[in-house]
Amino acid sequence: MSKYKEIKGFKVQTLASDTAASVASTGTWSSGGNLNTARGQVVGFGVTAAAGAAMGTSPSLVTSFEQYDGSSWTETTDINTAGRNGLGTGTLTAGLIYGGWPRAGKTESWNGSAWTEVGDMTRGANASQSQAGGGSQTAAFAAGGEPGTTYSQLAEIWNGSSWTEVAELSTLRQAAQGFGVTTAGYVASGYSPPVGSPYKTANVEVYDGSSWTETTNVNTAVGQGGGAGNATSGIIFAGNTGSTSAVAAAKTEFWDGSSWTELADMSTARYQLGKTVNPSTGSTDALAIGGEVPSYVASTEEWATSSSFTKINLGQVYYNSGSNAFKVTQLSGPTGTWASAANLSTARSSSMGAGSQTAAIAGMSSGSTNTEIYDGSSWTEVNNNNTQRSVTFCGGTSTAALGAGGYTTTNVGITELWNGSTWTEVNDLNTARRDGAGGNGTSTALIIAGGSGGDALTESWNGTSWSEVNDLNNGRITGSQFGTSSTAGIYVGGAPSSPSYRVYTELWDGTSWTETTDLSTGKAAMGGSGSSTSGLIFGKGPPFTGATEAWNGSTWTEIADLATARGSGGSSRTAGTSSEALFFNGEAAPGATVVTEAFSAAEVNSTITVS
Repeated sequence: MSKYKEIKGFKVQTLASDTAASVASTGTWSSGGNLNTARGQVVGFGVTAAAGAAMGTSPSLVTSFEQYDGSSWTETTDINTAGRNGLGTGTLTAGLIYGGWPRAGKTESWNGSAWTEVGDMTRGANASQSQAGGGSQTAAFAAGGEPGTTYSQLAEIWNGSSWTEVAELSTLRQAAQGFGVTTAGYVASGYSPPVGSPYKTANVEVYDGSSWTETTNVNTAVGQGGGAGNATSGIIFAGNTGSTSAVAAAKTEFWDGSSWTELADMSTARYQLGKTVNPSTGSTDALAIGGEVPSYVASTEEWATSSSFTKINLGQVYYNSGSNAFKVTQLSGPTGTWASAANLSTARSSSMGAGSQTAAIAGMSSGSTNTEIYDGSSWTEVNNNNTQRSVTFCGGTSTAALGAGGYTTTNVGITELWNGSTWTEVNDLNTARRDGAGGNGTSTALIIAGGSGGDALTESWNGTSWSEVNDLNNGRITGSQFGTSSTAGIYVGGAPSSPSYRVYTELWDGTSWTETTDLSTGKAAMGGSGSSTSGLIFGKGPPFTGATEAWNGSTWTEIADLATARGSGGSSRTAGTSSEALFFNGEAAPGATVVTEAFSAAEVNSTITVS
């Protein structure tokens, strides 16, 4: 038996905790000790186990300074000049506070026992409050802010003895979140003009020691929050997300050097808080101090990541000794989210679409013969199709697609084949029709069903010609049909007309259609992607919605909505599972769009049931 195990068996790794996408994604917030004085607009510095909190308003301006030892706060030597909304950096034995109102650009240095005023900021009497900054006691930066009644682009660098103006930000802003060092400093989100408006920007800029460059936007625009970490491991947290009044946020976002990911929320939503910027420890350590919710609070929260980290790997099997369970890493489907992707060049509706999330084709739309190809990051215009028409049937990939039927001034049976560079007319459908729902299969073996002119008709393409096969049980138009194979497909929803949308779901097995679980709500003109056992439908029209539903082979589940409610768009019909999809163009109030959105499901660790 042991010999067989050695030959055929495999070892399952034992881990103390679940695998994770990054060290930061293991992070959680926990309660720390309360400040002695509840206050907002406070300035913090240090690390979680040794931090300082200075300045602030409670509601009057304060000079009090408190030190944190990892469990409790102790009042100690006051700062020299009271203020609020300044910046802090450094350690508990070598700290720096600077800026704020009404401090006129004052900078103070802390040596562990006493405060000393050092060189003022270059802005002097017009020095800003609500700047973004980071760095260390001897090399700090400050950018943006609010000097009086304006927003600022000004940026300054501290060299340990004096401040120097450097290249300005690209975007006027104040109350942004800052982190990093003087050669890789980040200014994220915040408020932008017009002054006094509630407008927030998601824009992020990075300073390389000589100039600012715009980089990837944050997921949620926020002002008056916290920031910590460095160029490859940063976080922003809390803040104000309100559009017309203050709304405290609890969100945390992680920066890995190229993209932002939402992490664990804070326990208490807050804004105007103090924070420890910690560029040396990255996103593994941070402290959120006091703030407003909107009343002043004394509570602190500590951010910490797991001491044991193993990177998540799709398909990985392991034993979690902490929870006494066998685990496997798999795609989360149906719990993914939609994210914005590159817009198309041409706004259109009632278009064909095929391919995958990273390789799709869009064309044959209302009013246009334009064809565009998506490579996962951008759309490129390629050769047009031959006959302008809309509401076609379609299937295939971005390099081998088929578009059939549609409407010009009447229903047509025209079929065109895409070979990756040009469209060629091939044999027509047996029955001219429009209002296609898509198709299941490939450019050499495709099944299409329904459509005006033959509501229940089903035709099969063998790479050369079309043949009639068994009809749908329920004739309809403009539903959603998808699937990776001509022997396994699904047709969902449909019309005759609004509001009489259909709830029917039918499965194709290569020979006939079989009715299965209905939708909870009738809908038509949806996008669709996946297979007959794992798929998604999304959007609807009219009335337009962003509703998304996932199919697991037996039931439908409502999940995350599209950001832009619309219908009659193109989609990646053959993506294969409910873990990814692409939806592009479509009709939304008040008309056709260029919008593209991508759906992705995260990798998750699921318990294996052992019996």
